[in-house]
Amino acid sequence: MIDAIDTTILSILHNNARTPNADIARQVGMAPSAVLERIRKLEDRGIIQGYTARIDPKALGLTTLAFILVRTKVGCWQGETGERLATLGEVEEVHHIAGEDCFLVKVRVKDTDDLGAMLRDRFSKIETIGSTRTTIVLDTVKESTGICPTGEAGSKRAVPTVDAPRKTSRRAS
Repeated sequence: MIDAIDTTILSILHNNARTPNADIARQVGMAPSAVLERIRKLEDRGIIQGYTARIDPKALGLTTLAFILVRTKVGCWQGETGERLATLGEVEEVHHIAGEDCFLVKVRVKDTDDLGAMLRDRFSKIETIGSTRTTIVLDTVKESTGICPTGEAGSKRAVPTVDAPRKTSRRAS
């Protein structure tokens, strides 16, 4: 179970995974060693799955973002298709979806020529793909790298603080 302190720690790390433990400790009203222990437990439980660097795709020359709806051929095992799509270097995300199409695939490439070549040369080699429909992104208003436990993913708002735990006395009932 995640409590309010864990939620605040996750929110702080979501906004900046390089925040020093001492800074996190000040914000949640705990000792740095206690914060480190909580973070390790969140990692051990698989709640924190890793730390990444957000890289500007345009700085790498990847100026074209597209979403591709993929429909598999009738009778084809869809798991194999998803696994093969996931191995392509241009593919950032593969989602198995409900509806007429089977997968929603997010790709980043240099330009529309590279997008066309990828569809022709790489997608077409996956024999289980029946058809694709591609949507090219013109502009991105919001793009997040993960979920924020407070529901404020990508927010630059102040991170909520947690009152330091107070000692309370128990009364016999």
